[in-house]
Amino acid sequence: MSIARASIDKALITWLLMLACLLGGIWGFATIGRLEDPAFTIKNAIIITQYPGASAEQVAREVSEPIESEIQKMGEIDFITSSNKPGISRISVNIESIYDGTELPAIWTKLRNRVNDARRHLPPEAMTPIVNDNFGDVYGVFYAVTAPGFSDAEVHEISEYMRREMLAVDGVADVAVAGLPSEAIYVDTRTSIITNLGIGPSAIGAALSNTDSRTTAGSVSQNGQDIRIQAPEGSDTVDEIANLTIGVGGEVIDLLDLATVERARVTEPTEIIRFQGQEAFTLGVAGKGSLNIVDVGNRVDARLDEIMLDVPAGVQLHPIYQQHVVVDEASNDFLMNLAMSVAIVVIVLALFMGWRAAVVVGATLLLTVVGTVFLMSIFSIEMERISLGALIIAMGMLVDNAIVVAEGMQGDMAQGKSARDAAEDVANKTQTPLLGATVIGIMAFAGIGLSPDATGEFLFSLFAVIGISLLLSWILAITATPLLGHYFFKVGSGEGGDHYGGPLFRAYRATLSVALKLRYLVILALIGITVVCYIGFGQVKQQFFPDSNTPIFYVHYKLPQGASIHRASDDMRLVEDWLAERDEVDSVSTFIGGGATRFMLTYAPEEALPTYGHLIIRANSLEEIPPLRADLEAFGRSTLTEGEFRTERLAFGPGGGAPIAARFSGPDPVVLRELAEQAKTAFVATSDQLQDLRTDWRERELAIVPRFADERAKAAGVTREDLAQALEIGTDGIQVGYYREEDRLIPIILRSSSARDEGAAHLADLPVYSDAAETYIPVAQIVNGFTWEAQNTFLVRRDRVPTITVLAGVPAGVNASAVFAEVRGAIEAIELPEGYVLEWGGEYENSTEAQASLGKQLPLSLIIMVLISVLLFGTIRQPVIIWLLVPMSVNGVALGLLGTGLPFSFTALLGLLSLSGMLIKNGIVLVEEIDLVRAEGVPFRQAVLDASTSRLRPVVLAAATTILGMIPLLSDAFFASMAVTIMGGLGFASVLTLIAAPVFYYSFFPGARKEDAAARKAQAA
Repeated sequence: MSIARASIDKALITWLLMLACLLGGIWGFATIGRLEDPAFTIKNAIIITQYPGASAEQVAREVSEPIESEIQKMGEIDFITSSNKPGISRISVNIESIYDGTELPAIWTKLRNRVNDARRHLPPEAMTPIVNDNFGDVYGVFYAVTAPGFSDAEVHEISEYMRREMLAVDGVADVAVAGLPSEAIYVDTRTSIITNLGIGPSAIGAALSNTDSRTTAGSVSQNGQDIRIQAPEGSDTVDEIANLTIGVGGEVIDLLDLATVERARVTEPTEIIRFQGQEAFTLGVAGKGSLNIVDVGNRVDARLDEIMLDVPAGVQLHPIYQQHVVVDEASNDFLMNLAMSVAIVVIVLALFMGWRAAVVVGATLLLTVVGTVFLMSIFSIEMERISLGALIIAMGMLVDNAIVVAEGMQGDMAQGKSARDAAEDVANKTQTPLLGATVIGIMAFAGIGLSPDATGEFLFSLFAVIGISLLLSWILAITATPLLGHYFFKVGSGEGGDHYGGPLFRAYRATLSVALKLRYLVILALIGITVVCYIGFGQVKQQFFPDSNTPIFYVHYKLPQGASIHRASDDMRLVEDWLAERDEVDSVSTFIGGGATRFMLTYAPEEALPTYGHLIIRANSLEEIPPLRADLEAFGRSTLTEGEFRTERLAFGPGGGAPIAARFSGPDPVVLRELAEQAKTAFVATSDQLQDLRTDWRERELAIVPRFADERAKAAGVTREDLAQALEIGTDGIQVGYYREEDRLIPIILRSSSARDEGAAHLADLPVYSDAAETYIPVAQIVNGFTWEAQNTFLVRRDRVPTITVLAGVPAGVNASAVFAEVRGAIEAIELPEGYVLEWGGEYENSTEAQASLGKQLPLSLIIMVLISVLLFGTIRQPVIIWLLVPMSVNGVALGLLGTGLPFSFTALLGLLSLSGMLIKNGIVLVEEIDLVRAEGVPFRQAVLDASTSRLRPVVLAAATTILGMIPLLSDAFFASMAVTIMGGLGFASVLTLIAAPVFYYSFFPGARKEDAAARKAQAA
């Protein structure tokens, strides 16, 4: 008994299967995890090591080099980069893409062990390296909090309260707070008094360092019980610190007699954050990865509403990004798109096959979709942008199986067959070809799903959902469709005439008959059209991942190296004021000194620099961004001429960075800068579509270098360290202790009263304390003056080799791939000295790596697809006929993309793969039908015509429903190019299947043609 007949005879089992899909889908939709974007592992860790007092070159040589050398021994490393600034090393470790998220914890443990091993090679002054392997955590519920009129201490108290309450919410993994005001206790010594008294900075520092230190005081035993002695509490107010006394030479001196003590904000904060121009701090909440972010976000919002009733009046909460709201809206949009797609399918089927077939196929399609959601929930595949899109991508292939079975049953039953016989007959003829074609359709996406890199991880749910849905559609097509057909289709008398005798069928048969006669001309025409379309396809714009449909874009602003963070803040204030006048702007979040907390998986925060300003601008709508962005760029470039001002759209998917980047590596920084300048010149000379030319090394920065007079310093008993300490006290100040305020540690900074003086004129007059002489000596007596030097203060290395990258952007709307093709030759023509190499980065590197990773998987997928097609027919000619259609699938794609002006993005590549699967599937069903009709003894030419005519309705309906089902995706920025690819390609592919495939088949069997011609001649005679 066939499966189709059994599905009718054992109707209860079939109904249980259908009910399981329906109810399971409802349960799955209610419980499935939801995300905005599919989770992909950021296989990256950051190692921070402080080396106070060292130059950038010293940091690179003495800290980064030994750590990188040790890390390089790990086999899991892909590449290592480091940025070296005065006093700090930042090493970024990137892991090979073949390792997934489950393997990373063990890799991070190995990394920590390697870093610990490298510590013995670091200078004694270098601090312990800090390994951060949580660099990829996403804080998708992201708020700005403003508290005007509150003191800094109160702001800290409010933030700690809110963070503590958020961590208690069910499902919250972590809470990140940034932008809190930084405070310090400044002890400004009066230079004339301490010089006259001869009080060294070490004596003052020692008194201050012990002001509130924690120490043990022992214990006593009493009556057999140990009683701990509590050490006396230290100074817990600024006034108490000011009233400290210092013992010098047997005398006790009040600190207030020789210094002023005040609590104030640090003069050079590391970060400044504002929201709508108002000072703010940010609160980022990360949900646990296994939970539904919509539920977690709603619980966070509910708790925040309760908290806001308890915090003081005036504190306000402003959403910057709410991932749960975005995800919820995307889910609702998916339901709308799904309903539209199913409705389109049902309407088209009703028009061309009648309402009964529309109900049967539409019900099967709905069961397939909800059953897929059920299985997604079971297999922990979250509902996100890619998995939702996969369901719509698969829609055409999902409906195809049911159409073939329903159309075959309907035709057989119209000829008088019972539902059971019709189901068995159709299933026996089509279930194996449909299964083979379904597996081939799945394998078309296997290269995507099995790719081990970030792009493959990002798109894995596409492969998984398409695989699940297509297999489920085949199962339901040979079970649910026959049963529903049994109830809805009517058994005819068999006298209704030719089932394929309608005008559309007759017109197609006549056209195909002419094509068979002129087969060689048709083949030449197909080849010619394909060649022209391939040439046209070369003119299609290329793109990696498209811009996001979230109405957010960024501003990046960088002043020259050495500029103050306050200067960057003032410049950003001008931009904020300009944006405040624009009606299109919903909100502006400002970050100075570094990027924002990672609030989206695809958002990559910039490295912290005091010269960096960053705006996150939310527009009222997506359509308003291009003109607003153009006007803002014009304003920023004309007004903030001293810095680098550029804007950037938020993009989908992994990648990011400058669109065009050329990396030069070699040993000498001077030569590297010369090569970078040559590259800039070549860029400008070869294309006028480039903007924001820059290097990642930034500008050289001026440094003041004292010329130490060794002989005079020795005679005075002054060391280099004494001089450095004196200069630091006379400028920035030195930290000598902490002031404890609840759980906060506020640094105590010792500096001289001249520290606030502008310029460097006062440096020579600063006093240096000599321990040997127990007196102060002017700096001028132990130095031979000061010199100015231009130094590299931001050195980047890649795999332990100094590497400078020339970065370039392109104007909005300009395709980066086309511009890259213009400039590539000129940059590669630059003559490189021996030992120097050029590598391309940017979008070219991202897309090349993604396509290379995909290319490694495609051969296996291709072999399996070819093998299945060969096994289905047991011959070679039929699979060759089918595969000859695949190259021609590009024809409609080229016409569609050129006609709409959309780029061929990575998602369009997915559409092309989907299109190839649909084309092969239709080809298999058509060629199999021709073989079956021939096996019944029908003459060769008639068999080709009859079989092709019988496949006309399934092919056209499957194409029509798929093309129309893509309409909801045209408004989605992520899927628009893919939708056009499928719509244009499938429209042309349908012609290929219905004309090209029969013509190829007819041409590939010359023996059968001759026998058929001889038989017709004999019959005519």
